[in-house]
Amino acid sequence: MTYQYDVLYLGSGHGTFDGAIPLASKGVKVGVIEEGLIGGTCPNRGCNAKIALDAPVAVQRQLAALNPVLTGQTQLHWDASLAHKNAVIDGLPAMIGGLLKSVGVDVINGRGRLVDAHTIAVGETTYTTDKIVLATGLHPHRLAIPGQELLHDSTDFLALPEMPKHLVVIGGGYIALEFATIANAAGSTVTVVLHGDQALRSFHQPFVEQVLRELSAQGVTLLRNTSVEAATATATGVQLTTNTGTTLDADWVLDATGRLPNTANLGLEDLGVAYTANGITVNDHLQTSVPNIYASGDVIDKTQPRLTPTAIFESTYLMHLFANETTAPIDYPAIPTTTFTSPRLAQVGVTVAEAQAHPDQYTVETHHIPDDWYRQVGQETGGDNALIFDRDHRLVGATEVSDQAPDVINTLLPAIVFHYGPAELERLVYLFPTIGASAWGQL
Repeated sequence: MTYQYDVLYLGSGHGTFDGAIPLASKGVKVGVIEEGLIGGTCPNRGCNAKIALDAPVAVQRQLAALNPVLTGQTQLHWDASLAHKNAVIDGLPAMIGGLLKSVGVDVINGRGRLVDAHTIAVGETTYTTDKIVLATGLHPHRLAIPGQELLHDSTDFLALPEMPKHLVVIGGGYIALEFATIANAAGSTVTVVLHGDQALRSFHQPFVEQVLRELSAQGVTLLRNTSVEAATATATGVQLTTNTGTTLDADWVLDATGRLPNTANLGLEDLGVAYTANGITVNDHLQTSVPNIYASGDVIDKTQPRLTPTAIFESTYLMHLFANETTAPIDYPAIPTTTFTSPRLAQVGVTVAEAQAHPDQYTVETHHIPDDWYRQVGQETGGDNALIFDRDHRLVGATEVSDQAPDVINTLLPAIVFHYGPAELERLVYLFPTIGASAWGQL
């Protein structure tokens, strides 16, 4: 059959455009269907917006650390920070859309729904294609409690016209702790409600506890083993009822209890595209149960971290697959992950828990950040890292809690991905003095 497109993507986020642009430049006929802003969550209401709001927080923390070398008070002005964030990200949809169109990609605005294995409908118009890629991402989970309509999600927080005086954050994941950090720095009195005893459960818990202690030191209240059971409107805001019998009063409440895959109302059931509550089921070529339909990005049910870098890797893999440049299954590298709290947490590869469970295979070396002379330049007074080596003393994992943890993990990443041994490490000459040289000196 002759189709209008060779590949038609449903969704325009990193699971799409990082691969769709080079694919179209190779002469493949590509279309992208998007009902919202081009670029999806990360550029518009996720990573890019968050880091713009976090930048002044990081500077504020660094200035405080350098006291008494630098003295004086800084104040984070939320309205100015929000305006700065908007200035940074508002042009991204047009920029990404322009890149797509510059290589001949058709951008189709509207909500798409599968009609059959080769057809997607947008309103009354249908589009045919040889292959389909489902890249519809995630949406915020909402607590199923009385008064849930009084709670807000991460998108709402990123557009807050003014910072509430008292903010309650429900949840203990990335979004919860990152936004609690930002709100605290902006002057809000913040309470974080943790359903269990732990936060950021995929990270090394002793390092997570350092982040929580710093949040507490900055004035954030942490309530562990606490569940919110109802929300009630009051004259001044919202009152939350908890399982402990206590009530919490807030001007504004952030529900940061997780994110769910966008699988509803796509027509998956009609076509027999298999999926679970965790997302769309794919094989090792990112194919769904319908062979010419693929999935990419956060909507996939997978063990890899649901992160922008993962989506970029998957989108790029599909580009090579569709361009007939590979027939191999996807081979995920070690994928780093970080939280933009104060201090930062970052990790990649084999975890400390995995290493400790297999002491015959791995060794763990730890370092206290303030012991490093380079960290003393910025007067870092806390933080630790753990490096995991295999029996041949090749670095296979790393985790750090510090102000510069993401840069350290990025520096160490090539050694982990490409299995550098001592001989290869000796060939790497880093600029000095830098955080890269400092990180490498610990190997």
